[in-house]
Amino acid sequence: MFKKFAFILIVSFWMVNGVAAQSPNMMIPPFTMETASKFAAQAYSCILSEYPNKISHTMESDNDIALPRQLHPAFYGCYDWHSAVQGHWSLVKMIQQFPDLPQRNQIIDAINKNITDQNIQTEIAYFKQKGRTAFERPYGWAWLLKLTSELAKSNDPVQKEWFHRLYPLAETIKSLYYDYLPGLYYPIRRGVHENTAFGIAFALDYARAVGDKTFESFLIERAKFYFFNDRNIPASWEPEGEDFLSPSLVEADLMRRVLDRDEFVRWFKDFMPVYPYSLTYPAVVADREDPKGVNLDGLNLSRAWCMFELAKAIPDDSQTHRDLWQSGYRHAAEALPNVLSDNYGGTHWLASFAVYMFMTLSDIQQ
Repeated sequence: MFKKFAFILIVSFWMVNGVAAQSPNMMIPPFTMETASKFAAQAYSCILSEYPNKISHTMESDNDIALPRQLHPAFYGCYDWHSAVQGHWSLVKMIQQFPDLPQRNQIIDAINKNITDQNIQTEIAYFKQKGRTAFERPYGWAWLLKLTSELAKSNDPVQKEWFHRLYPLAETIKSLYYDYLPGLYYPIRRGVHENTAFGIAFALDYARAVGDKTFESFLIERAKFYFFNDRNIPASWEPEGEDFLSPSLVEADLMRRVLDRDEFVRWFKDFMPVYPYSLTYPAVVADREDPKGVNLDGLNLSRAWCMFELAKAIPDDSQTHRDLWQSGYRHAAEALPNVLSDNYGGTHWLASFAVYMFMTLSDIQQ
């Protein structure tokens, strides 16, 4: 009887302190080729689907009237421009992660047709036309730079060619950051497309991937200007009903890129002195048929990836580390079953969030 009681106490201790929760098989399935194939099928179909399409398009005259494929011959699918870019990113990541992915050849053919020198020049011309400087700012910008950064790190000849084709557009977008951020005195903190921290984070990944020290220094300076002095973030107010990013966590995810580990630990302690209950459990999605309501599935995935990334930077013996780890698994387990569905409002973009979440989880397990 005593042995049985002692065993129960030990198991309870493990569960409370996060030891049991750190097994990836306990709460969410592993990222297998079978799962990747399902995500890839969705993303592949999406990047080739011109309609439905939500165009965010400023027109100066009748001459600016055009079809999505004419306006954006590289990124015309997936409902909107940034989702098309996300779809390309997720496909690139999956063929990198799983070289024997069943759809590999189809994916390569599709990306080859979309990312051509001519199509990229058309995309660049679009950004340079009058009234287009705020197009996809900064969320779409960030994903385009993230896509380019993944290709920059690849040794695959095909992917290296895609990088060289895409690089001029990435550099065009880089120039937009230089124009935009110095004039942005106050950061935008909402958990949606305009979020400043998210926009800087992926841009910083790009700067480091291509070895652009000047751009890296600029982004680090801007990040510290906006966020270094933040204290007692009101994370208990989260989420709002249309969030797909956590304002508090995505800011912390940026700052762990910017600061060295010891400095980040001190910063995070002041930034979030108490881990809030609002981040412990996943956001509730009341209506997945609502194209904005389904954003909360994305929020649960992006919260998870931030939690996994932040757990790397927080000491392993801290309660915050355990809270982040356990909460990350809880959020991922809630969201993953909803990534693939019949609701196009979610399926046109959620797979990219799921893939990114799995990539951060894979990193932290190594």
